Amino acid sequence: MEYRVEQLAAEAGLSVDTVRFYQGRGLLHPPRREGRVAWYDDAHLARLVRVRDLQRRGFTLATIVRILDGELDEADEVLVDALSTRPDPAPAAGGRTFDLAALADRTGVPAALLRSLEREHLLVPQRVGPEDRYTDDDVGVVAAGLVLLEHGIPLSDLLDIARLHHAATEAVARRAVELFADHVRSPGRDGGGQGAAEASPTRLADAYTAMLAAVTTLVTHHFTRTLQQAALEQIEQVATPDELAAARGIAG
Repeated sequence: MEYRVEQLAAEAGLSVDTVRFYQGRGLLHPPRREGRVAWYDDAHLARLVRVRDLQRRGFTLATIVRILDGELDEADEVLVDALSTRPDPAPAAGGRTFDLAALADRTGVPAALLRSLEREHLLVPQRVGPEDRYTDDDVGVVAAGLVLLEHGIPLSDLLDIARLHHAATEAVARRAVELFADHVRSPGRDGGGQGAAEASPTRLADAYTAMLAAVTTLVTHHFTRTLQQAALEQIEQVATPDELAAARGIAG
């Protein structure tokens, strides 16, 4: 069975532009050409359906390419799927999530400004399948940012510190992921035994969730103590004795 691009798109439930976009990203092998007409076959259709399903499950196009090219095996796919759809280790009460419009409504902050905060990584949505979702914790993050603005910190300076924090945090996060891969994922995958490939992704996903909570606790504690120390050092240079005593009381 062969299809022109319009027929292929219709069979796959996609638009022609999407099919061409996928082809441009290397997700489809070239069609057979007959003059100026491109002809696609059932292999193209099956691959498109696979791409569509993987994307709906929240996989990135880069990951989909690796799966389709055989660079990731079935166990890897299960693990990525688990990590893509698994909620935060400390989800909002009742596990509720909502979209950007609802976040704007709850916080009173326009959606356009929330998108700006996302671009600067001051607000980081939770990926649930193919959608960006938010929780009550994100409402708290926006409220915290408003508190800083109300105390006189300019938005531009707040965004500057967000960029600085993101750069440092991303470096730490990537190193933590490397440690997970080297010391947990690889030994877990190489454990051997019949059925290990099927069971391993679940165990690895559980280990990831537990380690994420532990690393979050460590990083949060360290940042809080470091911030307190930096504030005290700055205050010691300019504060009166009464102000310094009050600051030390706040720092505990």
